[in-house]
Amino acid sequence: MTRAEFERLVAEAVDLIPKRFRREMKNLALVVEDAPSAELLEDMEIEPPDSLYGLYHGTPLPERTWGFGNNLPDRITIYQQPIEEDCDDEDEMRTMIGETLIHEVGHYFGMSEEQIEDIEERYWRGDVDDQ
Repeated sequence: MTRAEFERLVAEAVDLIPKRFRREMKNLALVVEDAPSAELLEDMEIEPPDSLYGLYHGTPLPERTWGFGNNLPDRITIYQQPIEEDCDDEDEMRTMIGETLIHEVGHYFGMSEEQIEDIEERYWRGDVDDQ
């Protein structure tokens, strides 16, 4: 899949994020890269066959103090190669990108892993209010 085709899937996945969260996302860049570096995987203690599909870089909203400002955007990186390797078709990639994006946006909002997993489960069951 070309980078442009993959980026189209990422753009479509942004629409999977509930509107109430999308409205609050400010100064947040979404970047696609080929794959996480070996150093990053080592730092995060991720060993094969595990992989990394995405990563949030920044200061979560609840951790920002009154003096926080005038900063470069926080960033969510989506890694194309591991997603392509672990998915059989475009529909699976779209789903994987959506799940990854929802997960990383959860980190932006300062949610715990448990809170994020709960939102992911409810969202894919269709139980999330999309206001």
